[in-house]
Amino acid sequence: MLKGLFVILACQLVGEVVIRVTGWPLSAPVIGIVLLLVLLLVWARKGGNAAIEKSQTVKVADGLLAVLGLFFVPGGVGIMLYFEALSANIWPMLIALVCSTAITIAVTAAVFALLSKRGRA
Repeated sequence: MLKGLFVILACQLVGEVVIRVTGWPLSAPVIGIVLLLVLLLVWARKGGNAAIEKSQTVKVADGLLAVLGLFFVPGGVGIMLYFEALSANIWPMLIALVCSTAITIAVTAAVFALLSKRGRA
């Protein structure tokens, strides 16, 4: 499990370094997760999907997913702490939330349709 945690944290570190060096306006975890995806795709090509399913990285990821609900605690505390500021701006936030959700669903559907036509989904 230590090797799997190292792989995940190393991808995060590389993402941080890339953002600091290049100055790109992206989130370092996004760069790290894309790097992890590329590594898993290369790994799957080498040893097949069975190699990924047995890997330590997947075991660590499953452990993190088991406690995923804890990641919502800081957000809930922030909502309670800044409730007045949030309630004063409720309509712009609701409009942004609905629009971003609709855009996300549309893009996801388009990507799925594109990949389905290629026979990869």
